[in-house]
Amino acid sequence: MTKKQKKMLWRIVITAVMLIALHFLPITGIAQLIAYLAAYAVIGYDILRKAGKGIANGQPFDENFLMALATLGAFFLAIWTKSGDYVEGIAVMLFYQIGELFQSYAVGKSRRNISALMDIRPDYANIETDGKLEQVDPDEVAVGSVIVVQPGEKVPLDGIIVEGEASLNTSALTGESLPRDVKTGDEIISGCINMNGVLKIRTTKEFGESTVSKILDLVENASSRKSRSEAFISRFAKVYTPSVCGAALVLGIAVPLLRLAFGAAPNWTDWIYRALTFLVVSCPCALVISIPLSFFAGIGGASHEGILIKGSNYLEALSDAKYLVFDKTGTLTQGVFEVTGVHHSTLEEAKLLEYAALAECASSHPISKSLQKAYGRDIDRSRVADIEEISGRGITAKVDGHAVAAGNAKLMQQLGIEYRDCHSVGTIIHMAIDGAYAGHIVISDVVKPHAKEAIAAVTNRSMCKGTLADAMVGCDLFIGVSGPGIVTPDMVRSMADKPIIFALSNPTPEIMPDAAKDAGAYIVATGRSDFPNQINNLLVFPGIFKGALESRARRITEDMMISAAHAIAGRVSPAELAPDHIIPSIFDKAIAAVVADAVKAHVKE
Repeated sequence: MTKKQKKMLWRIVITAVMLIALHFLPITGIAQLIAYLAAYAVIGYDILRKAGKGIANGQPFDENFLMALATLGAFFLAIWTKSGDYVEGIAVMLFYQIGELFQSYAVGKSRRNISALMDIRPDYANIETDGKLEQVDPDEVAVGSVIVVQPGEKVPLDGIIVEGEASLNTSALTGESLPRDVKTGDEIISGCINMNGVLKIRTTKEFGESTVSKILDLVENASSRKSRSEAFISRFAKVYTPSVCGAALVLGIAVPLLRLAFGAAPNWTDWIYRALTFLVVSCPCALVISIPLSFFAGIGGASHEGILIKGSNYLEALSDAKYLVFDKTGTLTQGVFEVTGVHHSTLEEAKLLEYAALAECASSHPISKSLQKAYGRDIDRSRVADIEEISGRGITAKVDGHAVAAGNAKLMQQLGIEYRDCHSVGTIIHMAIDGAYAGHIVISDVVKPHAKEAIAAVTNRSMCKGTLADAMVGCDLFIGVSGPGIVTPDMVRSMADKPIIFALSNPTPEIMPDAAKDAGAYIVATGRSDFPNQINNLLVFPGIFKGALESRARRITEDMMISAAHAIAGRVSPAELAPDHIIPSIFDKAIAAVVADAVKAHVKE
């Protein structure tokens, strides 16, 4: 808890204790009133101060004024009736402050967690003076100065490397676990961590304009906006509060005067009593308490599951989300750099890893550390000799008397060794032993154990299990935008009668249209131009962007896209419609205008 939150907690506790104590204390009259007013002042003085400032600034009608008016009305009502029941006014203020504390704590906790994750603020910058490094505040470093960044230090300012080579950990900025290799002449941004090598950097920006400062500023200010529900309370109060006050004045003054005008007794006491009652009853305390509490529960529950939400406005925005888009690193993957495969090895996989780990034993590069971790045993440096690091390519060394080369494709080309490409995603370490290609090692991020199940819960709500062949049994429609040749004729035959096949992988579809037809498909569409029913983005994109630009649309909505689809389908008349003609030609000159008109019809002013 912050100092402010602790102070509020103590105010809540003190007020609650005072209410309990006053319930049992045998005091009445003025002494009782003063005691309850003291309890009210403890819990509500800040609300009264804010309400007073609002009145002074000419903007009285907000939630603070409403709370102050209702709670003070409860006190006046108790005084008027001489009931001595002052608890109600204090209780309303107490519950309101509890709700505010809960939300403040939840948001504050989330912000602290985010700040911990965004631990990129540099503490100092090194400037070389008379051959010695002097640590100075990054704010004091002028543009054009040369700073020194040693291994393990954060890059404090944006600049250009004038001397040195190193690998940078950029995960705090980009989320990528794969380090970035930099050399003389490369631009470098602040917030990265230098993993190895000494860098001399000529600064190009002041600290206040640097990348790290911009990011931290965004992080700090992103939670300042209220949610729509919270903003609604303020807007609601500006209308509701004067309405309630006006109604109370009508009840307490206008009605008695009207009665007096008609010759009846005004009954001032009764109508003022009713006006005060109306003020207390009209206080929407449930609204001002429930909304902060609901956001507290949402933010707290998400934080418990490892989801950090910066504020209530972002939590509320999630309720309108229709699509889920996320980066894989740290979301689907664990954000660690590990050996994930050994391919085309002419040796046992363990032996190839051993040669790679020994050859890389002198390097502190993350790739070398990953290889040594995969090897899993202590490195015997005596087995290795003649280590040579070739910048940007890899390492050559003698391991147990064998010439070992470990590096990228450029190293293999330099050594004149034929190698095999890898289609896996990641960093590929090609291995050569005694001048012959020995295979390659794949180093990449590791997928989280439950990532597949989590995605399936969204994309496969029926929780169908098995292979693609299993999923297609009895289905009416197959839509593929994946890879070549993954659908067989037998899989098409297993589908329902007259199935529809949209095999859109290009240039080689999931199944060739003629093969799908032969297997019983009724309608076949493809991305290829040499078959009927070519589905091409030329039918869509020009018209959508034309319509959006001409209508000055702020965003492309789902309604626009659905309308565009109907417009495209409508270009094929019922007389023309056939299994081999379900979609117009990409050479239809009118299609862009038709789609544009459909889009413009759904643009909201």
